[in-house]
Amino acid sequence: QVQLVESGGGLVQPGGSLRLSCAASGTIFSIYYMGWYRQAPEKERELVARITSGGTSIYADSVKGRFTISRDNPKNTVYLQMNSLKPEDTAVYYCNGLIQTTPSGAGNYWGQGTQVTVSS
Repeated sequence: QVQLVESGGGLVQPGGSLRLSCAASGTIFSIYYMGWYRQAPEKERELVARITSGGTSIYADSVKGRFTISRDNPKNTVYLQMNSLKPEDTAVYYCNGLIQTTPSGAGNYWGQGTQVTVSS
């Protein structure tokens, strides 16, 4: 089975930067896309950014221009560079991926989350 492990979260002041990493491991035939969701307390989980293995990216309007998603396909790793962070970016950030794990099937996988707190 596949595991997604996030790293890079932490506490940062408004205007600061963080870079999140997510590495997929296990039996991986291919990765269709990987990305990041976030969930603040008492709010629904929302898509932040997603990138396909071919490099096509999408972003939430609230982060476009501030966040950049990238990937290293040989390492099965996706990154989220977060700049100009705002208090409203505070949330648990979850890595997500659509990953083929058998010759004929794919699954939607989630990491356990990493906390990002933006506060002065």
